[in-house]
Amino acid sequence: MSILKKKSTLSAGFYSARALLISLGLCTASFTLWAADQTATALNDSPAWQKTLASAKGQTVYFNAWGGSETINAYIRWAAEQVEDQYQVTVKQVKITDTGNVVSRLLAEKSAGRTSSGSVDLVWINGENFKSMKDNGLLAKAYTQQLPNYLLVDTENKPSTLYDFTTAVDNLEAPWGMAQMVFMYDTAHLDSHPQDMHTLLSTVQDNKGRFSYPAPPNFHGTSFIKQALIELIADKRLLSKAVVKEDFSKVTAPLWAYLDKLHPLMWRSGRSFPSSAGQMKKLLNNSEIFISLSFNPNDASNAIANDELPESIKTYVHAKGTLGNTHFVAIPFNAKAKEGAKVFANFLMSPAAQARKASPQIWGDPTVLAMQKLSEAQRQSFSDLPLGQATLSTEQLGTVLLEPHASWVAALEQEWLSRYAK
Repeated sequence: MSILKKKSTLSAGFYSARALLISLGLCTASFTLWAADQTATALNDSPAWQKTLASAKGQTVYFNAWGGSETINAYIRWAAEQVEDQYQVTVKQVKITDTGNVVSRLLAEKSAGRTSSGSVDLVWINGENFKSMKDNGLLAKAYTQQLPNYLLVDTENKPSTLYDFTTAVDNLEAPWGMAQMVFMYDTAHLDSHPQDMHTLLSTVQDNKGRFSYPAPPNFHGTSFIKQALIELIADKRLLSKAVVKEDFSKVTAPLWAYLDKLHPLMWRSGRSFPSSAGQMKKLLNNSEIFISLSFNPNDASNAIANDELPESIKTYVHAKGTLGNTHFVAIPFNAKAKEGAKVFANFLMSPAAQARKASPQIWGDPTVLAMQKLSEAQRQSFSDLPLGQATLSTEQLGTVLLEPHASWVAALEQEWLSRYAK
């Protein structure tokens, strides 16, 4: 029986089983767990996946991934060791500083007719870089539907696993981590934290020079201005669509008016900006600023544990939500080790790998998995994770605001630079 026929037969069985469970008064969550487990098992045992595993043996996967964090690099080394032990696939991290450079290299390889044996087997990617790869035909054929662990991903409640900065993923990249903007403030200097962009401005007015953000195109700086834009404009639906050049000035006017008020009150009177989130952390530690930001909800707790920040630092989010997204791994069109890349991507979505990555002591990167699709033991591995002293619970993190259309990134950065770059 082909895998497609097998899945169709299983699907029919699931609906019958679900009806039986409901008629017996049993919870839908129990069915969800059973269904996910049964489907994952069937896919894992399928001839197609077994063939992928066999072809992957002995392959070397060149994984192009941001190398700016030793914490993340250590996790990737651990994952590579696990895949080599379990599947005899070698993974070598190629440490990069800008994913856009990888996209440019792949585009050059395509232009040169290098349709196989490319230099990249797997790349850590999302946002505008994914859109660029998709638009330029730089991605391998859809593959995540072939990965057993993809069935455990929370595609129902985490829409950013299906739409990457509003670009449909279409099974072309595998989710392996979540991110959400959080703010950090020093309770030694502030009795309370802002609730939104307007109260942030008020707080900075009362504490001049004690806030800043990295200058775009730094990721954290661009994220901050996107958060401000989302909060400040009236019709937020416009952000889900591509930028209309003729309307850009009018739509973004509230953002620039806000920043014009904020900048003179900031660190160094807004005449210069921190270069990175790392520098922001140092400024916060030295009490040069009282409020900072991060895209990792566990960042403050990790920094306190590593003596990078004092215990007076706490995390908060804005009342109506903060920007969030999913990060993915994608296989280029000309990857040499496509099967090995699939095996590694599948492992990165496994409950064991996701739970380890979610630990604040390892990385603290939120999981992409749905707890209701996991076994009791697997769920327990997440429940047992220590919650850092400055880490918010899932409930406290509140609403995740979806990223604007990818075209807004370049437009906002260009306008910001023309207005504020010295």
